[in-house]
Amino acid sequence: MNIEQILKTVQQEVGKVLTGKDRLTEMVMISLISGGHILLEDVPGTGKTVMAKTIARLTDGTFKRLQFTPDVLPGDVTGVQFFNPKTREFEMRPGPVMTNILLADEINRATPRTQSSLLEVMEESQVTIDGTTLPLPQPFIVIATQNPVESQQGTFSLPEAQMDRFLMQIKAGYPTPEEEKAMIRLHKGRQPFEDLKPVIKTRDLLDMKKQAGAIDIHEPVENYLLNIIQGTRQSEDTEIGVSPRGTLVFIRAVQAKALLAGRTYATPDDVKTLAPAVLGHRLVLTLESSMTKTKEEVLAKVLKDTPAPVEEGYVRK
Repeated sequence: MNIEQILKTVQQEVGKVLTGKDRLTEMVMISLISGGHILLEDVPGTGKTVMAKTIARLTDGTFKRLQFTPDVLPGDVTGVQFFNPKTREFEMRPGPVMTNILLADEINRATPRTQSSLLEVMEESQVTIDGTTLPLPQPFIVIATQNPVESQQGTFSLPEAQMDRFLMQIKAGYPTPEEEKAMIRLHKGRQPFEDLKPVIKTRDLLDMKKQAGAIDIHEPVENYLLNIIQGTRQSEDTEIGVSPRGTLVFIRAVQAKALLAGRTYATPDDVKTLAPAVLGHRLVLTLESSMTKTKEEVLAKVLKDTPAPVEEGYVRK
């Protein structure tokens, strides 16, 4: 099965559970291939958790779910050293982060201290428990969900440093009337989630990650990407633009998108298509702009003001 067919197969399998999620599925696949973490954000009931569980079900890797609440402690996430009274020795008890796919459900319901326990695992793919550092299984990805802070009580907004660890922030969105009708018929009298079988092997994901790293980003496309990054930093509406970390993960995401499209090179359209999901959550607006504009609007203006190279400006292979 070639890589293009893998994406189509995953989209078809997701379609057995969720309708109208082909684009969201592609974005999740890009994140899996590039080794990035995903933040799914939207109002309750729009399929965020189901999407995460479905993608996990379609891989043969390990999967763990952690429901975040205000009383969840950092040790509940990373693990602890505990004293075994029978052996009279301290023993290591790794937390749910020791998995391939971790679903951090409603992450913004946890306290900032607990949220910060994910910083090391998301950035370095390792966990430190009472001074002992353990590598995480590979591939490792966090799929976090959160509801909009402004519509929920008892939530803690993720700090900028943690938001920057997510490759993408994606909104699940409401289905169209046609998609919702198809959803009703799909779920009438049955639970399609139970019929899902793994269609992706973890070793295939690691192999695709290597292949994505070989995708060519020719200089005109690279310059276009960098000009967008600079535009976010120089905009009069932003206090903080995209970080260098954001630049590096943006490049990896662009390469993964090109790979899934069956190309050996990236195009300006790859860059422009991914920019909202990869860059939007990394912006910090000025106080004045935040009162009248959204991050999406500011980024859209940057994209509009940044000229893309013409088709002849990058090499096709």
